[in-house]
Amino acid sequence: HVQLVESGGGLVQVGGSLRLSCGASGHEVRSSCVGWFRQAPGKAREGVATIDSENGPTYTGSVKGRFTISRDNNTNTLYLQMDRLIPGDTGVYYCAADMRPSMLPPLVRAYSVWGQGTQVTVS
Repeated sequence: HVQLVESGGGLVQVGGSLRLSCGASGHEVRSSCVGWFRQAPGKAREGVATIDSENGPTYTGSVKGRFTISRDNNTNTLYLQMDRLIPGDTGVYYCAADMRPSMLPPLVRAYSVWGQGTQVTVS
């Protein structure tokens, strides 16, 4: 049974930092395309950052230079380091994974496994 569990969300001031973690069980993050997505109130879910062996790390434009995605293959954990946070970063953050190949860019491709989400609020 494949499962993803996020943690690390919270309330932070503008300009502050948070690190999100996503523990994976049932599959290896190093052999999957994995990423972080977020959904703000009233908005569609958007891809924030992904990482896979073919493309490396990929970021949406609004977080480039502020967020860093990484993975620890030993602990099978995905991370998202978020620095210089702004109110526009507020939302529920989800990690996702998929082992299937895809022709679509990693930020918009389909993902089959999702975590339950963790709230990030920047004020």
